[in-house]
Formats: sequence, C-alpha cells, structure tokens
Amino acid sequence: MVNGKSDAPRHPFPVRRLLPLLQLAIFLGGFSASFFASVAAAQPVFVTDDRGKTVTLGAPAQRIVTLAPHLAELAFAAGAGGRLVGVARFSDFPRAARDIPQVGDAARVDFERIVPLKPDLILAWSSGNPAGDVGRLEQLGYPLFVTEPARLSDIPRLLRAIGALAGTVAQAAKAATGFEREISLLRERHAQAPRVRVFYQIWHAPLLTVNGAHMINDVIALCGGENVFSDVSQLTPAVSLEAVLAARPEVILGGGSAGGEKEFAGGWRASAIPALRDLPAYYVNPDLIQRQTPRTVEGAKAVCAALEQVRKNRKP
Repeated sequence: MVNGKSDAPRHPFPVRRLLPLLQLAIFLGGFSASFFASVAAAQPVFVTDDRGKTVTLGAPAQRIVTLAPHLAELAFAAGAGGRLVGVARFSDFPRAARDIPQVGDAARVDFERIVPLKPDLILAWSSGNPAGDVGRLEQLGYPLFVTEPARLSDIPRLLRAIGALAGTVAQAAKAATGFEREISLLRERHAQAPRVRVFYQIWHAPLLTVNGAHMINDVIALCGGENVFSDVSQLTPAVSLEAVLAARPEVILGGGSAGGEKEFAGGWRASAIPALRDLPAYYVNPDLIQRQTPRTVEGAKAVCAALEQVRKNRKP
C-alpha cells in the first residue's frame, strides 16, 4: 500500500469492458457447435444393402418411402418414423404409420403415388417387392436400400443401417441393442432345453409352413424346437396334412388363418386326420413373428412359452 493506494498493478483492460467480448465468444461458441453439428448431418452416407450394392446419399434421408409393412415398422423403431412420406398397404404399426399415404403393397408398387412424394430414399424388400418394380424405381433415379431379413441377427443390423441412412444413429443403436439383449436372454434360458418337434403354420389354405432359411426357423431353434420341414428347399412350402402327420411333430404353432386365434385352434381340432386333432396347437400372433421387426422378440417369447408347456405335458 503506497499513499493509501494499492501497490498492485492496475489491469490494463477493465473487466467491465471484457463482458461484451465474453458474451460474443459464448455466442460464437454456441453457433460453432450448432454449425458443426449441421455440417456433420450433411455429410454423405454410404451403406451396403442386402444385394451387396452400396447406397450413397448426399446427406441423411429426409423423405423416405417404405415398400412393405415391416420396413415401416423398422423405420419407426430406428427413429426415422417422422421421415416417412409413403408406406405400403397394411402398414399399421405403430399407429402413426396408418396416417401416412399408401403407395401400393408389397406385390405392386404404385409409381404414380410415389413420384409426387419426392422421396430421397426408398426401402424395399427383395423377396416381397417385384424385381421389375425395384429396377424401375432405380431407373427413375431414386436411391433404393433393398433388404432381405432372414435371420434374427438381421433385425438389429437393419435397424442400424436405417439409422445411418436417416441420421438417427443413436436411437437406432438403442433399439438394436435392446433387441439383441432380449434375444440373448431367451437363447441362454433355452439353450439346454429338451428338443421339441414343431410344425409351424403361416397360412391355412393352402397350408403353408417355413423351411430352415426362414427367420421363424431361427425363432423355433432359439426356443429349443426343431422345425419338421427345415430341410425343404422352398422358403414357404405348401404341405399336405398327410405330410404333416408323416413329419411327426409334437406341437403345432402358428397363426396364419382368416379368423385369428379361434379359427386356428378350431381348424386343427376339426382336422380330417384324427392323430393331428390330438396335437397341442398354440396360436402366435402373425404380426409378432411373420414381420421381421423388433416385435419378433414378443413372438419368440410366445413360441418359447408354448414349447415349455409341451415339455411339461410330456409323459415320463
């Protein structure tokens, strides 16, 4: 202290004069963060589809059309539901999908409805959408990501792929990880369970089942079951009641019938072959297992519960 005054040197630039500069720096810092986030969102996207083709987008898709109900459901689960501008007929889950314009169904694409929607990405189904329709859409210049989910592991893979295409990576990753965790728990729970021979019905007239290349076969195996038609070459073969009897199933599962659960169970109880009438028949909601989506976990739980019941009812 000298002459009553502090001997500390005076700051050459008063703090009050720094405040406006600090406020500007904070503003610019916030601006830079949002700016760089925008730049990241505008980066090109490269994802390989199930044909082995690389789909290239200049930026994450903002206007998406899906050509099968399960693809709309996958898009919603991946966080891209708000980007959907067109869906296939029967796209009814989640409920918000019902309010989106329809562009035909899995068997027939309505080009006149797609063009005005100006999609920057179309999600297609290899074995469900006609190859000619897929080719024509590509000729029109639309980027197509063509899928063919055949295994349980394909569901989380496609969730992540759609998330990358739509720029919703975090939500897609969360959904994919959740699905993988649930499937892993079911696999651990039933890994040592005694095998059960299963006939799985996906439709009643004609009587259709699945072979070993179908995702439902994965679900049956996950639960400790054996698909009695796993070695048939056709993906969804038509079979006779006599062929079902000869395959010696212990249980009938499925849900493909016009009348739902009541029709399914009643149909087998009225079978023309007495031995088939005596087999236990358990209904599985088709939407939970015949659509390749995260809800397949619920379908798998229903299958596992049915096979557990069969094991409990076995005679010693």
